[in-house]
Amino acid sequence: MAGERESIHGQWSSRLAFILAATGSAVGLGNIWKFPYIAGENGGGAFVLVYLLCIAVIGIPIMMAEVLLGRRGRQSPINTMRTLAAEEGASKYWRLLGWAGVLAGFLILSYYSVIAGWAMSYVFRTGSGLFTGLTADGVQSIFNNLISDPERLLAWHTLFMVMTMIIVARGVRSGLEKAVKLLMPILFVILFVLVGYAWNSGAFDEGVKFLFQPDFGAITANGVLIAMGHAFFTLSLGMGAIMVYGSYLPGDASIAKTSIAVSLMDTTVALLAGLAIFPIVFANGLEPGAGPGLIFQTLPIAFGHMQYGAFFGMLFFVLLVFAAWSSSISLIEPAVAWLVENKGMTRVYASIVAGFATWAMGLLTVLSFNLWSDVKLLSMIEVFEDYTLFDLLDYLTANIMLPLGGLLIAVFAAWKMSRASSVDELGMGDRFFYRLWRFLVRYITPVAVIIVFLNAISLI
Repeated sequence: MAGERESIHGQWSSRLAFILAATGSAVGLGNIWKFPYIAGENGGGAFVLVYLLCIAVIGIPIMMAEVLLGRRGRQSPINTMRTLAAEEGASKYWRLLGWAGVLAGFLILSYYSVIAGWAMSYVFRTGSGLFTGLTADGVQSIFNNLISDPERLLAWHTLFMVMTMIIVARGVRSGLEKAVKLLMPILFVILFVLVGYAWNSGAFDEGVKFLFQPDFGAITANGVLIAMGHAFFTLSLGMGAIMVYGSYLPGDASIAKTSIAVSLMDTTVALLAGLAIFPIVFANGLEPGAGPGLIFQTLPIAFGHMQYGAFFGMLFFVLLVFAAWSSSISLIEPAVAWLVENKGMTRVYASIVAGFATWAMGLLTVLSFNLWSDVKLLSMIEVFEDYTLFDLLDYLTANIMLPLGGLLIAVFAAWKMSRASSVDELGMGDRFFYRLWRFLVRYITPVAVIIVFLNAISLI
């Protein structure tokens, strides 16, 4: 029986441990780096409202489906999909969904680690007072000097990968669970401290108004699509992380309640990040729609001109590192689990192998900012003519692999898995909430993901 299957890797000690772990996976650079700037670019409050709606309609149903598959299979995503496809009489090629998730996590971590290295370097730069009194040009120069130095980027990338693999090598309870039980409370404490700091910035009301007062004239069709896409990506869906974490979930834990709790906590972090960032931006007369440079090039200007800015700026980048760290361990876990299951490796050896391969792949991103910045593999295609190796990796994973992964997860859970199997695993009975989930994941969510996907590949 599938319900009696046990993971050889162990399981979380409680539902709370899974919630913290899955929230740690979901909370990352997307919440603290990306969400504020895309909210700023797309009108603030109206965008936030659409984003929250998308979390409810797209994010939660797919998260429930991915956790459902993970707990049903109790293995790495590759072996889970192979096992469940056989049990449900589906094509053996469904195992490719597991492979795609593992590959996506591997590729994302290869460049995610490099960006996390930037945050680590900024902890020391900000804390030392380097940005104090600097102009925009001065801050820009510091950032350019960082990314143009391959040796420095390599050092930070290496350090972050070592930090990640040390945790993963220790296993589910001794490594992953202990890490998130420490990192997630600290992350929330730092966030609240930074919101308190923003409260006294002199522009907190302006930040709250920008974030929560909808101006529907500011939202565009493209803004709606961006909100849909970010709602999907911010929850770590389609990359095997939630599936493998679900395989460690105790059998008596409610998948629906845990998925809703994770989504709420992830969304809370994104909104708190906005409350911490926008008042500081407005208090310093900066532009909220500054784009990707908001964190590494705009905020340091603000911290450099505010009282106690060096300390609170350092605290902000510590927060960014912790958020990235809690995500990175989930990105590599599917590959490590597969190596243990299929290659007979110890967890430590599997972590070293997976970690080294990811680190080596990360060299492409490191070099794409400097020595190989002129390498444009797809320059013959107009839309990709300016894309570096990093840009291509980011585009491939975020805009193609993850939407396809999420779509196929929804299709398998709602169309290939029998109604009896999903009722049994979700534990809600064949009642209203189960039927609502099944309707959403069968009809509404796939259509929404297809729209996001088509938009992302520039077909609409």
